[in-house]
Amino acid sequence: MADCSHCIIKSFNAIKTLTQEELQRFSEHKTSLMIKKGENLMTEGNAINGLYCIRDGKCKLTKLNTNGKEQIIKFIKGGDILGQRSILSDEPVGLNCTALEDMRVCFIPKGDILETIRENPQFSLNLMKNISHQLNEANTLVSQMAQKPVKDRLAETLLNLEEIFGQDNEGCIDVVLTREEIANTIGTATESAIRLLSNLKKDGIIDLIGKKIKVLNKNALKNLSQGY
Repeated sequence: MADCSHCIIKSFNAIKTLTQEELQRFSEHKTSLMIKKGENLMTEGNAINGLYCIRDGKCKLTKLNTNGKEQIIKFIKGGDILGQRSILSDEPVGLNCTALEDMRVCFIPKGDILETIRENPQFSLNLMKNISHQLNEANTLVSQMAQKPVKDRLAETLLNLEEIFGQDNEGCIDVVLTREEIANTIGTATESAIRLLSNLKKDGIIDLIGKKIKVLNKNALKNLSQGY
């Protein structure tokens, strides 16, 4: 079992403020999980009793809208932490978390987290800062979805995906999404997303290599995302 003191996640979020003793306690009590592509790590409406630390892999956070259609709220990668709000609020999970590829995840029990909150004020403060940042991100998303045309939202989404996941060896955005998933991210029909992607390719702004997307003209995408 991996030692928390040597984990990539130690460099992120509130975990970086933990003492060696606290990290050791997490290491002794955590559970290591393998989540296969397509499986849910969290399910909307269910309770969770701890934090999920994503060691490696990629996943999507989704919510069903009133029509029963999936809306993708956020993408997650290795180094991110899930479940912070539920631990402090004692509320059920508000989103589904589904693996986009095989993932390695560590689960830290709620009791250990709450004990550390009581003992380590800096950990508690950073945890609240992380939650505040997530709420700001959610508010920004709602604003963008309401105000921006779908073409602008697609351009911004492609820029965000490249920023989050980087590029693979071929220079493509290093995450593979279906056209339906792209549509669910920007809030449009799959057919519309396919047409918009094709138009961006025709304009020489992106290239489509199977399901992969390669950004060819980032400045043009930035201009589109800003409505120019």
